[in-house]
Amino acid sequence: MNELLQLKGRFEQRPNNTRPGAPRLLSDKIVTSSELLTLRQQLDSLRKYWQTVTYFEDALITIVYKDIVPKSRRAKEILKKNSRITPNDLIVGVRYFEGHKTRHAITYYVDEHTIIETLKKIDLAIEILNDDFDGKITTEIVDSINDKLIPYQSSKLSKTTFLQVIVDVSSIEKFIKLETDIDTEQASIVSVFKTELQTNELLSRLGLDISISRVIDNSTILLTPDEITLIKRKAPYLISMAIVDLSKLDILDFDEVDSSQKLSIPEPSNEPIVGVIDTLCDQRVYFSKWVNYEERVDSQIERNPRDYEPGTAISSIIVDGVSINPNLNDNCGRFRVKHFGVATSGQFSSFTVMKQIKEIVAENREIKVWNLSLGSALEIHKNFISPEAAILDKIQYEYDVIFIVAGTNKLSTSPRPMLIGAPADSINSLVVNAVNKNNEPASYSRVGKVLSFFNKPDVSYYGGDGEDKIRVCLPLGEGFVTGTSFAAPWISRKVAYLIYKVGLSREVAKALVIDSSISWNTNTSPSNIIGYGVVPQDINEVINSKDDEIKFILSGESLQYDTYNHQLPVPVVNGQHPFVAKATLCYFPKCTRNQGVDYTNTELDIYFGRILPNGKGIKTVNDNKQSDNIALYEEDAREQYRKWDNIKTIVEYIKPRGRAKKAYDNGLWGISLKTKERLNAKDGENLNFGIVVTLKEINGVNRISDFINQCSMRGWLVQRINIEEMIQVYNIAEEDVQFEE
Repeated sequence: MNELLQLKGRFEQRPNNTRPGAPRLLSDKIVTSSELLTLRQQLDSLRKYWQTVTYFEDALITIVYKDIVPKSRRAKEILKKNSRITPNDLIVGVRYFEGHKTRHAITYYVDEHTIIETLKKIDLAIEILNDDFDGKITTEIVDSINDKLIPYQSSKLSKTTFLQVIVDVSSIEKFIKLETDIDTEQASIVSVFKTELQTNELLSRLGLDISISRVIDNSTILLTPDEITLIKRKAPYLISMAIVDLSKLDILDFDEVDSSQKLSIPEPSNEPIVGVIDTLCDQRVYFSKWVNYEERVDSQIERNPRDYEPGTAISSIIVDGVSINPNLNDNCGRFRVKHFGVATSGQFSSFTVMKQIKEIVAENREIKVWNLSLGSALEIHKNFISPEAAILDKIQYEYDVIFIVAGTNKLSTSPRPMLIGAPADSINSLVVNAVNKNNEPASYSRVGKVLSFFNKPDVSYYGGDGEDKIRVCLPLGEGFVTGTSFAAPWISRKVAYLIYKVGLSREVAKALVIDSSISWNTNTSPSNIIGYGVVPQDINEVINSKDDEIKFILSGESLQYDTYNHQLPVPVVNGQHPFVAKATLCYFPKCTRNQGVDYTNTELDIYFGRILPNGKGIKTVNDNKQSDNIALYEEDAREQYRKWDNIKTIVEYIKPRGRAKKAYDNGLWGISLKTKERLNAKDGENLNFGIVVTLKEINGVNRISDFINQCSMRGWLVQRINIEEMIQVYNIAEEDVQFEE
């Protein structure tokens, strides 16, 4: 096998110098004055309604768009407050609106003056349409006005304002007052739309006195059924999102066997520590010295033996899974565990667990890898991320840690496929589903996607199925289990190995694990069940590559709009590159839960491929043209190029008659990351990323030496990742140094 290469060099940075263009309609569009009049009536009716609401100052206006709209096609002049505060700055919620097709429904918090000014603009635009354009305007006419082929003569509105109103309206279906349906039978974690008031003060005006202990953030609180009923009666329009607090753990399959067999394990030394947040852990097991255990469940809650089984089993895999299951040897060795028992085996409070997870990670900054196999039996919501997942995403954005999360299990009696349960909808976490011994989706697998778009789960791994189970240690002896909860810790072991022992960043480690699951052949299993693929058992297959492959890693940070390097010297043979390629990009963006389906704040748009001659840019492997001013529907950009996803994968599948690629000029390849923001222009600054690139020689020739030599000549520092050497370095670094007195 060829060793993994780490390329260290400089990524160049440059700002975005392009200026916003003139307002233009999509092709073949017609906007009529009657459309504007209908929207005007809807908006004015909402204005009058919000005048009657006295709990807060401004109005919650929801625009239902005609489809899923990119940021560039959202309202720019409609609901514009002034030159500094745009409609995008007023967004307080985003969801999908179902019907004949999926559409964006975006909620804005707008003052009455801005609404009145918008009504005036619409009125004037109607007059201009009727007076100068016979009541309708087409794409061709708008283009002709912009190109000065048709004179714009009205003094009622500036040309730019008029055209922008027209363009805005072309994407808007209607204005509505949004009300969220919510079950009032159980305590729920409720998010309210942001207003000018603090949430506590807003609820106080409704007659609710909420203690600070029930507040998660400035818009999310834990409410009782009676409190929810009161809000629904007085101000139902305030509720943005709601989810039941008490979560029942997803089903776990256990076969426990009383065993007289005595297992043994050496004393722990300097092994890396993996954090485990789960149910309780029995301290009488044979590997107890390898586990630092803290119990965080209220002492008044009654315990029963089942409460100790899942957590103990999961820690046994992380510590000593290979000894217990020789057939599952991953060559990762043993790990110490710091185990936090936060739940019992029945129902648990999501609110309580969330607050504890945040505290646990903050208090244990030395732990970089966390296993979370707790999962809800309830399905995720299609319009928002669960509070549990949002907490994990926020933690991973703020701290240099990674969570490995189980994909949750469905009941064997379920008559239909079930969506995954929280917190498996965490975008920044590495979410793991299970397969059987034939690498087929396990019978209990639940399905993604998340928010109808994000590709969750991320990967799959062996979790047992039917009669084929994973052996674990339980409080009373050995046990045999199946489930995603027991697939996840095997991936935690791999990620811990890559971060602690090999010394890779979490971004690169995550990218390597995902990349190792991606086949050169088309995946036959649905991605919403298996993720990107099945991770190899042996860690060496995750790290290294076959003799006809060159695998290398790159890392850096986004400082400006374009982060790029055009100096990758891919070997040239007879004027051609005899390779197919794949690349995986991972980063941990800031996420905003109250933005609903538009959850991730930052997009890193990856361009990877051959450098074209004469400075014409990159001929991308996946034909990415998102930044080429080409009209592209948002749905297509998300599907084809994973726009707004924090994982990007590019792969050229091997074809029977694969052809080499033409080598341009000096045979260089390049990578460019275009940074785009939804909300705050600075959300993506200093955002770390990791990239894994694999080149596969189509004729089976090993060209890694040629690649290394050429990289060195281009100024790259090339390091071979030799596993044995890295382990030795780790062991030396972890040794206690004894000083003579």
